[in-house]
Parts: sequence; C-alpha cells; structure tokens
Amino acid sequence: MNYAVWGRMVLYLLGHQTMRGKFDGAEHLVRLVVVAFVAVLLFFALRKVMVPSEFGKYGHFRPAALAEIASKAPVYAGRGACADCHDDVVKLKSEGKHANVACETCHGAASVHAADPDKQKPLLPDTKLLCPSCHEASTAKPSKFPQVVSSDHAGDAACGTCHKPHEPNKSPEDKS
Repeated sequence: MNYAVWGRMVLYLLGHQTMRGKFDGAEHLVRLVVVAFVAVLLFFALRKVMVPSEFGKYGHFRPAALAEIASKAPVYAGRGACADCHDDVVKLKSEGKHANVACETCHGAASVHAADPDKQKPLLPDTKLLCPSCHEASTAKPSKFPQVVSSDHAGDAACGTCHKPHEPNKSPEDKS
C-alpha cells in the first residue's frame, strides 16, 4: 500500500472526512460551547472572590455577621427605659388600645435620649402622617382592626386634633 491510501484510511478512521461533512458551518456551535464554558468559569471565579469563605458554614448566612451586628451600639432603648422617666405616660398608655405598641414605634429610636435626656429629644410625630400608616383602611388588614379613610374621616386635620395618641378613644379636651 502506498502512503496516499494509508493517509486516506487514517483520515477516515479519525473521522476527518465524515465529521467534516456532518458539521460543515457548525462554527457557531463551537463558539456557543466555548462561550458557555467561559461563562461557567467566570461564574466560579467571581463566586470565589465575592462570597466570603465562611458563608454557609452554619446555614445560609455569614457567621461573622452575628459578631458584626453584636458589636454595634443598640439604637432602641426599649419600653423599660421609657418607663424609668415617663411612668405616668406608660401607665396611661397601658390602659389604652395602643398598650402593645412600643414607644419607639412612634417616637423613634431612643437609646441616645435614654442615656442623656438633654442630648436628644424623642420625635413628636406628625399624627397626620403617622396614624394612617397603621390605620388607613385596607382590605389586607383584619376587619376588627380600627381603620379609617383619612380624607373622609378627618379631611385635612391631623389625628392629634381629635384623638390623644396615648389614649386614642379620648379627645384632647377630655381631662378625665
């Protein structure tokens, strides 16, 4: 046998002749496979760089996040800190419908005020904006929850004109 016959047989066995016919114009498939492979490599490289090494050690969070959060100073003082100086208001509120609403829900974070009452005063909320955030009528709220359509109920008046926030069923003129 001469070398030309051997060459054709080798090419045939390697599939050169038959593969070329089947995949003529298939360069786009090769490009697609290469791009997909590069994308997968890029994903794993970025994941290695961007995801902290301790992530997933105890579940789907970073264990170091707990220490970071614990190292920050608390911003909320809690109901007890308010009661230390404002026991009259806390007692009054405990008898009303807002008994389970924390002071800082309406008046803002108070740890700075609790530490030094002269340094920061608690917010005196704008009742026209604050009260509707809980009491504006919505089908998503339980039907027994007190709800109003603010514009129909009070017009442009603030809720504090007719209601005492710490005793919502009493009017500001009611001294009892």
